[in-house]
Amino acid sequence: MKRMNVAPKLMAAAAVAAVVLGVPAAATANPLTWGVEWPNTDFSKKSIDFKDILSGGPPKDGIPSIDNPEFVPVAEVRDLADTEPVIGIIINGDARAYPLRVMTWHEIANDTVGGVPVTVTYCPLCNSSIVFDRRLDGRVLDFGTTGKLRNSDLVMYDRQTESWWQQFSGTAIVGELNGKVLKMLPSRLESFARFRERAPQGRVLVPNDPSMRRYGSNPYVNYDSSSYPFLFRGELPDGVNPMVRVVVVDGEAWTLPLLRRKGSIAKGNLSLVWEAGQNSALDTRRIAEGRDVGNVVVRRRNGDRDADVLYDVTFAFVFNAFHPGGVIHTE
Repeated sequence: MKRMNVAPKLMAAAAVAAVVLGVPAAATANPLTWGVEWPNTDFSKKSIDFKDILSGGPPKDGIPSIDNPEFVPVAEVRDLADTEPVIGIIINGDARAYPLRVMTWHEIANDTVGGVPVTVTYCPLCNSSIVFDRRLDGRVLDFGTTGKLRNSDLVMYDRQTESWWQQFSGTAIVGELNGKVLKMLPSRLESFARFRERAPQGRVLVPNDPSMRRYGSNPYVNYDSSSYPFLFRGELPDGVNPMVRVVVVDGEAWTLPLLRRKGSIAKGNLSLVWEAGQNSALDTRRIAEGRDVGNVVVRRRNGDRDADVLYDVTFAFVFNAFHPGGVIHTE
């Protein structure tokens, strides 16, 4: 497919890496130099083409993961707007919210929720928020950022083997653990108000050092209204704006405009529901002022009960890159 021209406002996003960490914007990663930075990674084991991996600008751990997360009770939160997006998780009665005003600047939080070791992730260039169980084959992994991207998506690494992992799929793509897959856990990308309503005794992630980053601001201004994704070289979906949000469930996608127009969509025992009241984290400079992209809840009926299922609200180009030929419902 012919690639689209990059919109002028997206060119400004090309300085994102410099904005975040004062480093040059991305260039093609050089496999010949990776061994210097990654002496413990086994590059003989891989399931992807190295040419598909780009440097996002920051070095290894240049975007620092949160390894000792701090929380405050919901009732004590004062600086988070009701409409700001958070990644909400409830495991074994333990409810926690990870605001995108924080996650945008760290992308990974290693935590334990309800006794389960988890890694909470957010890739701004894909708007992809995914929670993983970080237990694998009898050990607990800790994750950090490689500074690399594939299909504009975050490439993580585990600190135990320094294998590289694709955030969107939870699959190890390079290194000793190549081919292993992390278990994903249901979560919601929701407004703070909605999290507070369903978990009034929950806790909310706060920065360990509030002066470390410009928390609450968005370094990717106007990114989700641009015409073309940043640092992407793949094929674009046919007949769909590559930057339109889509709801991905079980390898199938529905555009957010479709769900917003209908309000709800049912497929078998699966239901997708949209309601207003959540800011885009990738629109205006201040996340709290971003346009309303709404809340999505995806549940599946099992007997007489509904349960949350795995889903992701990402961009159409991301879904197409990782599910080539996959169905994107627009009507």
